[in-house]
Amino acid sequence: MIQCKDCELFEIDSSGRRIFRCDPFVNIKEPECLVKWQLLRLDLLTSMYRGMTAWQEKLGPLQDKLFKYFKREIEDLDESDSWKFDPDEPEDNDEPLL
Repeated sequence: MIQCKDCELFEIDSSGRRIFRCDPFVNIKEPECLVKWQLLRLDLLTSMYRGMTAWQEKLGPLQDKLFKYFKREIEDLDESDSWKFDPDEPEDNDEPLL
């Protein structure tokens, strides 16, 4: 099996970052290269997921505050509309209006 460091499709730039020029649909050298490429993509996917969950954890308290505010506003709206309804009148509105 060829190592990535020995492949002509692998480079290291001046900052030490690894650059893979292999494409599994065009120029892959060995079957093991496909497995390595999948592992790289899986690692990228998990790091993006971790970043997303960290961002959501920061937004959690803000969302809780917004939900409490919305709930309070809805309750205030319901309370302000209470004068429209007679509390002694039963709410039997099962009959169709014709």
